[in-house]
Amino acid sequence: KNGKLKQYAHLGTGNYNPATSKIYTDMSYLTSKDEITNDLTKFFHFLTGFSKKGKLDELYMAPAQIKPKILSLIQNEARKLSDGEIIVKLNSLVDDDVIRALYKASQAGVKINLIVRGICCLKPNIEGVSENIRVISIVGKYLEHPRMFYFKHDEAQVYISSADWMPRNLTRRVELLTAIKDERAKSKILQVLRLQCADTALAHELQRDGSYKK
Repeated sequence: KNGKLKQYAHLGTGNYNPATSKIYTDMSYLTSKDEITNDLTKFFHFLTGFSKKGKLDELYMAPAQIKPKILSLIQNEARKLSDGEIIVKLNSLVDDDVIRALYKASQAGVKINLIVRGICCLKPNIEGVSENIRVISIVGKYLEHPRMFYFKHDEAQVYISSADWMPRNLTRRVELLTAIKDERAKSKILQVLRLQCADTALAHELQRDGSYKK
């Protein structure tokens, strides 16, 4: 572009599958910001073996970076006590360490809304443990597939990721977590998250005994 190389990046919460793309809903981010495209160049060099450095500057890559970052974000909200707020949309929530961190945040008074379509090993509404955590699953015409996160007191606040909060995704696969700093994109993602938290038509709420109530 204008005689210079210009890099563009497309970061998504799903994969490039022509069959599932017809029935899955996902979130994606198209950008030409140098700090992200430079990181992705490093990322692909790492994947192809040209580089042994598995640490990125702007993005976060599993298995080394995503889980520590997620735990740090949850712990930061816990320090804000009842002013803290977390909204998470995932396919599955299984990782023990992440669940324990969410329990501790709930005990500190953080308001936590989890939109988990599939497996959820966290138990909400347990007195003294998770009474500030609400879990819903939304099942509709299309398969809810995005991984999107909101942390009220983080500098970036909003993130998208390819990774569910499961051991296989956080510690055994190569995945990416992306901070969304563009204000319009951030506002759009937060709008979707809050809209889904307010769903009264398709949402099923997880009860403390493991059952779901529409």
